[in-house]
Amino acid sequence: SSCVFTLAVRGSEGLYMVNGPPSFTESTAFQRDSGKNCKAVAFSKDGSLFAWCNGEKVNIVNVTNAELLRSFDLPKAVCLEFSPKNNVLATWQAYTTAKDGTAGAPNLQLHDVKTGKCLKSFIQKKMQNWCPCWADDESICARNVNNEVHFFENNNFNTITNKLHLQKVNDFVLSPGAQPTKVAVYVPGSKGAPSFVRLYQYPNFNGPQSALANKSFFKADKVTMLWNKKATAVLVIASTEVDKTGASYYGEQTLHYIATNGESAVVQLPKNGPIYDVVWNPNSVEFCAVYGFMPAKATVFNLKCDPVFDFGTGPRNAAYYSPHGHILVLAGFGNLRGQMEVWDVKNYKLISKPVASDSTYFAWCPDGEHIVTATCAPRLRVSNGYKIWHYTGSLLHSYEVPSNEEMWQVFWQPFLDGVFPAKAVKYQAVPSELPGAEPKPAQAYRPPALRNKPVTSSKLHEDEPPQNMKPPGSSDKPLSKTALKNQRKHEAKKAAKQEAKADANQEPAQSSASQNAPRSAVPAVTSGDPEVDKKIKNLKKKLKAIEQLKEQAAAGKQLEKNQLEKIQKETALLQELEDLELGL
Repeated sequence: SSCVFTLAVRGSEGLYMVNGPPSFTESTAFQRDSGKNCKAVAFSKDGSLFAWCNGEKVNIVNVTNAELLRSFDLPKAVCLEFSPKNNVLATWQAYTTAKDGTAGAPNLQLHDVKTGKCLKSFIQKKMQNWCPCWADDESICARNVNNEVHFFENNNFNTITNKLHLQKVNDFVLSPGAQPTKVAVYVPGSKGAPSFVRLYQYPNFNGPQSALANKSFFKADKVTMLWNKKATAVLVIASTEVDKTGASYYGEQTLHYIATNGESAVVQLPKNGPIYDVVWNPNSVEFCAVYGFMPAKATVFNLKCDPVFDFGTGPRNAAYYSPHGHILVLAGFGNLRGQMEVWDVKNYKLISKPVASDSTYFAWCPDGEHIVTATCAPRLRVSNGYKIWHYTGSLLHSYEVPSNEEMWQVFWQPFLDGVFPAKAVKYQAVPSELPGAEPKPAQAYRPPALRNKPVTSSKLHEDEPPQNMKPPGSSDKPLSKTALKNQRKHEAKKAAKQEAKADANQEPAQSSASQNAPRSAVPAVTSGDPEVDKKIKNLKKKLKAIEQLKEQAAAGKQLEKNQLEKIQKETALLQELEDLELGL
């Protein structure tokens, strides 16, 4: 018997719940709220409670029988969150000062879910990081107040039991899981001093000696700190707003590893360019990074920060481990075309390659079997809707809103670990009533001069295959750290040179990539000349390869079908090369 779970959907058609596989029907337990004004929704961590704000009230229901448990008069609430054990509901609304300029009313409220009374109100001006953070057992709760972290114990918010005070704590993250709770804090550098991330064990905060680990770096305007599930290590993505070498619009990112035993390292990424995504495997002993100028590389590393498996390059900017950690999806969303690669992590074998075009959202279902992808406003305003897939590539259910409506958010009801047992990985696509979603093939742009000429394959770059699919004879050995550094220096120089050439040919494009652009940011440097040079270089490379094949054939070697096809393309390639060199 499979556990019934639901998908919450919020949009201009109201707020409703859909039963998960196999039925995909609208839930009859939850009464659809048809108002167009639903600003915020939240499930409790165990999925048993659901809260939403509809522009009049904040309501809490029991998910299984949809019984209304609480209702609060908070018409302006725009953010909601439950504490991990469902004792507290936190609500936030925009902070407003009084007419005469005096301080406004507290806008962050903590409500007791069982009694409905307000436990505490705070002034919390910024929406970013508005919600206090709890340890999983709710023994401590923390919030950042004027650059220091205040701690409360056992949901008593009238007494600050501890403060973590450093020159300026910009951000902090509590460790997941059981006691003791650990705290990762980020302090930005100032006046020539480096930024640093420090790990502490609550409540030992006295002086730098009490820290479990410390890592400082000069290149950081903002950082993302990611604890692994077992709370033994933190990955830190440090980014600068601008790239001093001029190689990227997206600033520079570096990836650091810090363990609670005091060890730390810089993760050496063997390709230059942005870091799009970094995710821990739920097993806590491996992580995957997606990085480098497009086509991006993806690599799994172990806790020594050594590469375990390299997926080669491809059109991707995101990675998602399944809840049990035995499947990894690499995907290209945002400004890429929605290709997904579903990998069996244990054997590093490709399971399926579904395509979810125009997706703005991806999430694993807690069962570790199903996936939802969605196209939501305001990111994309057309063809909003969601699709539910099986990881073997089958599209099981698809819903698109009518053309005058929008979908704003979809998300699965969560479940605690252990509710769904891990199952063996399947490779055979599960049966589905729906045809697979085949994307419309995009026609490559062809300049007018080439439009009535024969089409030749003009891929700007060949994707590098995953390490276990490389043709035999190609070197598989990962580079040593020195070789790697030299290679990266060389690449950086090359990129900078290309940029300099490009800048000489055109005004630099204004970058409007704001901080909240999705993780998927792809540099778009195009220019008159370097592109042509690149094409000419590629054509020469292809022609050289054809020469070699012809020599082999002459020496009596039996050629493969695809090799013979390559030789047949020679005249077309020579023609194309001539046209390019003549500047047609």
